[in-house]
Parts: sequence; C-alpha cells; structure tokens
Amino acid sequence: MKQFLYGLVLYLFLLLPPVAALLESIMIIHMHMQMPLLILSGFLMARLIQLKFPDFFRKWNSNGVPGIMLFSIILVYWMIPRTMDEALTIEASELFKFISLPFLAGVPLRDSWKKISSAGKNSVFIIFIILFSLMGWLYIAADEQICNNYLRVDQITLGWGYVTMAVCMAIYVIQLIFGDHSEYK
Repeated sequence: MKQFLYGLVLYLFLLLPPVAALLESIMIIHMHMQMPLLILSGFLMARLIQLKFPDFFRKWNSNGVPGIMLFSIILVYWMIPRTMDEALTIEASELFKFISLPFLAGVPLRDSWKKISSAGKNSVFIIFIILFSLMGWLYIAADEQICNNYLRVDQITLGWGYVTMAVCMAIYVIQLIFGDHSEYK
C-alpha cells in the first residue's frame, strides 16, 4: 500500500500543469526524465492493482511475455519524434501519454519482470540497447530538425542521452553475463 501511495503522489505531482510544462520544455528532460518517471509511478502503483485483479494478470500475463510486449510497444511509440511533438500540441495525445506510460507500460513491466527468465530479461536489454543506439544516431546525425517544438541542439542532446543510456545498459548486461554473482545466491 505504501508503494501505491508513493506512485500515486508521484503521478499526481507529474500531472500538475507547471510541473508538466517545466519537464516538457527541454527535450531530453521530456524524454529521459518525465516519461521514465511516469513509468515509475505506474510501476509503484502496480502492486495494489495486481492484488485487486489477480485473475486478470494470471490469465493475461501468465509468463510475462505479453506484458513485456505491451511495455515495449508503448515505449517505442513514445520514442517516435512525432509523438513527442503531438504530446506538446494535441491535448488528446498529452492525455494518452499520462495514461499509457504509467498504466500500459509501468504496470505491465512490474507484473512481467519477475515472470520472465534471465535470458528473456537479457534479450529485452539487448533489444533496447540496439534501439537506443539507433535512436541516438538518428537524433545526432539528422541534418534537419526532427521535432518541430524543439531546437536542433535539443535533439542532438537527446541523441547523446540515448547513446549514453545504451552504453550504460551494455555495461550492465556485460556485468550480468560475466560478473561473479555467487555471493548473492
């Protein structure tokens, strides 16, 4: 219950118009801070939702794969430059962002992560390493402004943010594969 309250408070805080406007004013903060915080709020609220609807999660996401797929689809959707632009200019898109990231990405992530195997988790990391590397390259190498609501320097900064995240995730996966984890068992 405590985690649910933390998630709900975080979610309500992110919904405040001044907070949302501030986080959306800089491209890298919009993508790499506001959106992950929305996912985190859903992740924190998920435990109570799982307890309220156990049959739904048991039937719908018994092995974790459907939840990870839904999480991935929502995350990839919000990585598209046009969707970031539309979230700033179209109210329905902004509303969808505040619903989809916590409840269609954060909740399924929490329900799925424990259910999938180590190989499945590593596969998810590898897929996102590749995706973040490609998105970083796209934002850095594009000769033109991709997002209408942000400057080109913002998109280059976001690109380097993607590359940094890909490198950090790669280091984590390498550590998982080659590190000695005997003391944690």
